[in-house]
Amino acid sequence: MSEGDSVGESIHGKTSVVAAFFTRVGQVYQSWLDKSTPFYAVRWAATLLLTAVYMIRVYILQGWYIVTYALGIYHLNLFIAFLSPKVDPSLLDEDEGPSLPTKQNEEFRPFIRRLPEFKFWHSATKGIIIAMICTFFDAFNVPVFWPILVMYFIMLFCITMKRQIKHMIKYRYLPFTHGKRTYKDVRTESS
Repeated sequence: MSEGDSVGESIHGKTSVVAAFFTRVGQVYQSWLDKSTPFYAVRWAATLLLTAVYMIRVYILQGWYIVTYALGIYHLNLFIAFLSPKVDPSLLDEDEGPSLPTKQNEEFRPFIRRLPEFKFWHSATKGIIIAMICTFFDAFNVPVFWPILVMYFIMLFCITMKRQIKHMIKYRYLPFTHGKRTYKDVRTESS
């Protein structure tokens, strides 16, 4: 490899100012993401607020319906990945890999999501920000009859969720947890 070929290096082998700047920005961004991890309610509230601001902007501008439709499809895709198990039981053979319990006496295996909650939140928020940025450019304001898009999205949502719920019922998994299961002490009850 010749001198200066690696990313972020100048001709003299030192990191360039631009590369150092973007490296530092990435580190600060990752630090803020790491600090926000335990505060899921605040993160989702901020995302919902950002969504409301985006919807108000689209309503006031009376345009960018294609961008909004694409954002809705993207969020639907993220939501389905959030509800789905990491290992799809319908694709596994009986002898292959871990599976979800189908009978009461089978061993409990925790539900592992295909898309974890934090990545779901992060991707959804990034999608809203990108859609918001798109509303500043007229090139993305394609004239469409928006009621057709709304009806098509509702139809797509219903069909997709029906399929997902049938899959959840068939393979007996629930993607939501309600806290840690607790057991009563038998010795203290009998005394």
